[in-house]
Amino acid sequence: MLKATKVRIYPTAEQVSQLSKDFGATRWLWNQSLSLMSQTYKETGKGVSAYDMKKRIPALKQEFEWLKETYSQCLQQAVLHLSQAFINFFEGRAKYPTFKSKFARQSVQYPQNVKMLDGVAIKFPGNLGTVRAKLHRALPTGAIKTVTVSKTPDERYYASLLIDDGKAMPESSSDGKAVGLDLGLIDFVVTSDGSKFHNPKHLQKHAKNLKRKQQKLSRKQKGSKTRCKARRLVAKVHSKIARVREDFLHKLSRKLVNENQVVVVENLAVKNMVKNHTLAKAISDAGWGKFCTMLKYKAEFDGKTYLEIDRFFPSSHLCSNTLLSLPKLALSVRSFLCPHCGQRHDRDVNAAINIKNEGLRLLALGISATANRGSVNPKGAGRKKAMHSEVASVEVGSPRSIA
Repeated sequence: MLKATKVRIYPTAEQVSQLSKDFGATRWLWNQSLSLMSQTYKETGKGVSAYDMKKRIPALKQEFEWLKETYSQCLQQAVLHLSQAFINFFEGRAKYPTFKSKFARQSVQYPQNVKMLDGVAIKFPGNLGTVRAKLHRALPTGAIKTVTVSKTPDERYYASLLIDDGKAMPESSSDGKAVGLDLGLIDFVVTSDGSKFHNPKHLQKHAKNLKRKQQKLSRKQKGSKTRCKARRLVAKVHSKIARVREDFLHKLSRKLVNENQVVVVENLAVKNMVKNHTLAKAISDAGWGKFCTMLKYKAEFDGKTYLEIDRFFPSSHLCSNTLLSLPKLALSVRSFLCPHCGQRHDRDVNAAINIKNEGLRLLALGISATANRGSVNPKGAGRKKAMHSEVASVEVGSPRSIA
């Protein structure tokens, strides 16, 4: 089973200079190969294979001698990554590959010959040598497959270690407690048990500081050193927001997976939801997609079950007691009196209960959520659904479909 661990590294001034060369060489090779592949496809209608691109590297080293200062396998990995990017594009999982900029996140990958030294340093092949590292947790025991060194725009350095512990993925089991999760903006998560986790709104908390630093950046002259310093200050604020958001998502997803055996959520189309310009910033700040990804892989690693019901399932428009349709409710209405059963329901808790019940029904029948509109993601684009989708001839959640 493959597990990845991201650790902070602290290179010396000489190592920072070498990493800068490595980042620049792999970035240049990516851009040059992308330009060649795009031009070749326009002229001949055929692409260039990764093997042919790798064969060009020795000739490029003779023409551009500064490429020799970078570890050879790092250059080969850049070409392989570009080839995989084109495969993802043609299979509909990603957009067309773009050129890389030196102002964005930089990375270089070492596919082998990397060693950990007593948990305090990492030894890299080539000219980089041994780099001091800070491990916040014990690494899984096993063989190191790849190590990716990255530099963030706020000039922090990290190493992501992919380790194979030699263990098989545990079989998922559904014997135990089940929970349905309703994701929102006021409360980030509402569970079918009635628990509510407030949305911390990280971007809103740092908006004033971010605005002030962005205004200072806009006043600096382009190309000046003061503008570079101001840009780093803006990048630090963005990095802070991203780190606190990720910390919140990790802790909450771990808590929910530890306390439940079956986790059921909706397969939200976040990409379509952010087209609403009024809520786009709040939805992006929440990080629903990343949260669901964390829930899924943590549940799989622990041998638990993660389910996604279809996004068109009317979880907010059914009474959780009777499964009968409810009258249309405005978004401002957070609780309502059911006209069928006479009970007062919390809107979000009612939706979470419906999500859990639908997930358990699908789990018992061995099928997935249904949608009268057919397949939602053509060519498997975007985040993969946790279960295969089928087309139904009846409305989801209706008494006929349950029967």
